[in-house]
Amino acid sequence: MKRYLPLAIIVLILGVSIYFDLHQLISFEVLKENRDELTEWVQHNFVIACLIFIVTYTVSVAASIPGAAFLTITGGFLFGVVTGSLLVVFSATLGATCIFLAVQTAFGEVLAKKASGWIKKMEEGFQKNAFNYLLSLRLVPIFPFWIVNIVPALLGMKLRSYVLATVIGIIPGSVVYVLVGNGLGAVIDQGGAPDLSIIFEIELLAPLLGLAVLSLIPALYKIIKKRGKA
Repeated sequence: MKRYLPLAIIVLILGVSIYFDLHQLISFEVLKENRDELTEWVQHNFVIACLIFIVTYTVSVAASIPGAAFLTITGGFLFGVVTGSLLVVFSATLGATCIFLAVQTAFGEVLAKKASGWIKKMEEGFQKNAFNYLLSLRLVPIFPFWIVNIVPALLGMKLRSYVLATVIGIIPGSVVYVLVGNGLGAVIDQGGAPDLSIIFEIELLAPLLGLAVLSLIPALYKIIKKRGKA
């Protein structure tokens, strides 16, 4: 029962989300239309609002429901930069951990077949240095987030290393989107919409690429050292 519990929770969450069309609530228009009510409610019910946000974000990531980037922006809009970043990083890590654990059940066999192409692309990197490779993938989102959540489990990465690399790796990107959300009020006042492609602008992507390269240096050093001895 313990092995299948994460899978059962995710299936239940996904079923409820589809039945109630919850993905339709994750949109800029919904946030814009309910802006005043949301901000006022959060101010008067801060702790409850934080808990609801954590649950919603965790569910979104665990069930691979589209909209995590927008939820990150919403976190910055409702809670500010510091609290918003903490809530996002915690929730995203918790959701990613849930899907990681679910993959280790019999469900992993099904996912392994569907993700076989992705596994081949990432297998060498995880075999050489799983922690640093996952850290680089978190820093620079070159692969879909849900794929990066499941492949490490399929390749036998340890949970502890997975969680630590995830926490560290998602901080820079999360903070960027939270900052966008923190200025969302001004964007709404001007009749605009948030730019979700901001993470790929060269001014932001270049430092992230630099951090990703740095995270791979230990693995590259080991490879060079082994070849030197050979």
